Amino acid sequence: MKPILALILAAAVGAAPAAQAKGCVKGAVVGGVAGHYAHHHALAGAAVGCVVGHHLAKEKEKKERRQREAARQARAHG
Repeated sequence: MKPILALILAAAVGAAPAAQAKGCVKGAVVGGVAGHYAHHHALAGAAVGCVVGHHLAKEKEKKERRQREAARQARAHG
């Protein structure tokens, strides 16, 4: 059963557009390792890690966008 779940996860990651997959692979790796050590739940950890990694990447992108906009406004008014 584990190979089937691994294939499903790989297909989900591979099918996601690059913009949506940002952070997913790194999160999946970290979550998979953590899940492995938490009673052999590597696939569940990878799935959760993907979601968390994607969320953190989106938040980082938003923060960087706000900083760029603030710097642009400061140059325009300064």
